[in-house]
Amino acid sequence: MRVGGGFPRPRGGSRRSGTAPRPRTGRSRTPWLYLAPALVVLGGLLAYPIYQLGLISVFHYTQAQVSGGEPTTFEGFGNYAELFGDGQFWEVLLATVLFAAACVVSTLAAGCALAVLLTRVRAVPRLALMLAALGAWATPAITGSTVWLFLFDADFGPVNRVLGLGDHSWTYGRFSAFFLVLLEVVWCSFPFVMVTVYAGIRAVPSEVLEAAALDGASQGRIWRSVLAPMLRPILVVVTIQSVIWDFKVFTQIYVMTGGGGIAGQNLVLNVYAYQKAFASSQYSLGAAIGVVMLVLLLAVTLVYLRLLRRQGEEL
Repeated sequence: MRVGGGFPRPRGGSRRSGTAPRPRTGRSRTPWLYLAPALVVLGGLLAYPIYQLGLISVFHYTQAQVSGGEPTTFEGFGNYAELFGDGQFWEVLLATVLFAAACVVSTLAAGCALAVLLTRVRAVPRLALMLAALGAWATPAITGSTVWLFLFDADFGPVNRVLGLGDHSWTYGRFSAFFLVLLEVVWCSFPFVMVTVYAGIRAVPSEVLEAAALDGASQGRIWRSVLAPMLRPILVVVTIQSVIWDFKVFTQIYVMTGGGGIAGQNLVLNVYAYQKAFASSQYSLGAAIGVVMLVLLLAVTLVYLRLLRRQGEEL
């Protein structure tokens, strides 16, 4: 029996009753150990090419330097100054931004609408739609572009015959050519959005949707007020993916417009860089365009993620 006041000491003589336990650093490093092999592979596949791209962009590098006829000279930001001083570059940049924005909005609209449709149809139509969409997604870009060119061909295309347009050429006008390419880009891109959003919708508790329907909400109101906020992290992923893919479209433009259209009216940055690097043998200018595209995509992605974090979204 204790006579003195105070609380008994814990066994072992420890006095650290008021201090918090030390965090275990080994457990926090475990995920990085699992990610290390993938990070090494990605670093080798991405870091070195980006380094070479930036290196070539600050040198005077043409066919003469490739063949060894002339030495390579350091230009610093001279290639970027020449690029930014070219009026055609700014025209192509504006066309690329507008075209990519139209592709992203159209792809997200088509993918989300079909994802909602998948939740409304029975199993057999759902399976048929999924297989058709995945077939479009698996089709190589050059094959899909060739098929779309045939469908809209001025002489033999079935689209002109059905619409009664005669020998109308879709690739002759600037806006009609961009519209034709946009259709092909959306056709081969919407399945990714559709499948991803459909998986997210299936993960939403059915009680939430039933409660919204019982309250008298329409399908559009359910999407805006219930599904879209709950699917926001998924929509962020598909939006960023679509921005990256559509901003650097190359194959569809090159194949369907014959390398950029008449007098370069359908050029985008990727095709413009290809023409500068390989058609004109100005490899340093082509590399500078590639660096500009990389910086723009990183900036758009970081700004978008930052805005979402300010809204309290966990990514």
